[in-house]
Amino acid sequence: MSFRRHSVLAVTGIAALALAACGNDSAEPAAEPTAEETSGGVSLEQVQESGLTVGTEGTYRPFTFHEGGSGDLTGYDVEIIEAVGEKLDIDIQFQETQWDAMFAGLDAGRFDVIANQVSITEERQQNYLFSEPYTVSNGVIVTLADNDEISSFDDLDDKTTAQSLTSNWYELATESGANVEGVEGWAQAVALLEQGRVDATINDKLTFLDYQTTEDNENIKIAAETDDHSYAGFIFRQGSETLVEAFDEALAELAEEGTLTEISEKYFGADVSQ
Repeated sequence: MSFRRHSVLAVTGIAALALAACGNDSAEPAAEPTAEETSGGVSLEQVQESGLTVGTEGTYRPFTFHEGGSGDLTGYDVEIIEAVGEKLDIDIQFQETQWDAMFAGLDAGRFDVIANQVSITEERQQNYLFSEPYTVSNGVIVTLADNDEISSFDDLDDKTTAQSLTSNWYELATESGANVEGVEGWAQAVALLEQGRVDATINDKLTFLDYQTTEDNENIKIAAETDDHSYAGFIFRQGSETLVEAFDEALAELAEEGTLTEISEKYFGADVSQ
């Protein structure tokens, strides 16, 4: 799969949803620096010699987190970039930081790449380099398993959905004609759904899949999905072209070998890498 063959406009439509929808409640940096304000990039040869420093949160389950709160760093993003590092004979060194400081750390050269479900957007592509996507997702309507009344977004007209009032899913719900019951997050939305107090909730598909891998809740289902998709990739400073090309080649090999599918299914019970 080549992301660059997809229309950037299709990505831009819902790319702003990806981080919040996946469960990261941290705010986006107020202003991401321009290419002129960033440190120089790194080459494949440089990181093969000195190692690759990876910026990540370490608190963003299931993408980058510590098992049990204090165990080894693990997660979907962590395992994928470790697999890339093994392919390219690169020593991976993680540096954990808060989301608000993530881009500043990359720009200052404190790390060479970010592995933290960064959405590929047209604005970011003007200032940074992205690998090919390793995560693809979209929005879904979740209803009770026995609900036969909702099978499309048009069916939400005059129905009640549970949404965070500050999320883009709230906007999609209201645009679909739904009455919205405000909630603090996914767990509360599912509770209201099971109590029969709302008809549905809209969220990112990754959130639903992650929840089902641990809860296996047979009372709920995906009733409909958005046509647009969001994409996440590893993000680098400008000047890191040879490293990005090597990452793309490694990701393609990992996809062909089934490694990306295996990691995806481990965390989501489905292949979210393509």
